Amino acid sequence: MNIIGKPNVGKSTLMNELVGAKLSIITAKKQTTRHRILGIVNEDDYQIIFSDTPGYLKPNYKLQESMMKFVEDALLDADVFLYITAADEKDEDDDIVEKLKKTEVPVIVVINKIDLSDQKKIEKLYDAWQEKIPNAKILPLSALHKFNIDTLFKLILELIPECPPYYPKDEMTNKTMRFFVSEIIREKIFLNYHEEVPYSTEVIVDAYKEEKKIINIMAYIFVIRESQKAIILGHEGKAIKKAATAARLDIEEFVGKKVFLEIRVKVNKDWRNDPKKLKQLGYE
Repeated sequence: MNIIGKPNVGKSTLMNELVGAKLSIITAKKQTTRHRILGIVNEDDYQIIFSDTPGYLKPNYKLQESMMKFVEDALLDADVFLYITAADEKDEDDDIVEKLKKTEVPVIVVINKIDLSDQKKIEKLYDAWQEKIPNAKILPLSALHKFNIDTLFKLILELIPECPPYYPKDEMTNKTMRFFVSEIIREKIFLNYHEEVPYSTEVIVDAYKEEKKIINIMAYIFVIRESQKAIILGHEGKAIKKAATAARLDIEEFVGKKVFLEIRVKVNKDWRNDPKKLKQLGYE
């Protein structure tokens, strides 16, 4: 079940609701999601694998090229496509829509954020999408307000093919704890800093040591300019302390244990265009 669409239409919010856990970070900024993240729902008689992907865009540097490779891969290996648009979206992804029109794989078009629109406009959008992708199932929904989530889940169960479980029944995702720690820290950067700073940063967990009563974590934030490092740190380190505290509290909730979190900031001006660094950061 591959979730695709433009940036900021609510893909990550919807996947978290469907999985029942916060696996994808969420902010109001575009391009928050950079990786392809799997969320696995296990029940006695089924297993559903949801795949959250970055929002589709035209890349300007190698990082974005890698992000779009995740989307391209998602367009090749789905049992069901879940295309997310939004009631307030101005236009759609023409290339993706054309591919969805031609695919033999079942397609669900979710019109998200219907709480931001009115009934008449939603009806027009419904008819327009039914005309664009005639074989698709169309469903208005509000992921934020949990409206029609159950209806969507039932529809997914009807469309997914029967097959043996791909992952062990006790797994919820394919990502490591280090990955989720780095994503939580990156979420706090997106929430606490503005303009280009969030898009110029990346987080890597250098050390993750779990002891009986506490987890010790060392993480690095990469930026592309010295001026951005100064912004991340803030006056007397107050900005980074605020972001780190918020991250630590979320990590503790995620892992269920006390955490000691140390964050350092490094300048690497070419990390977004350096293939070796991107590979180290998990962009392949």
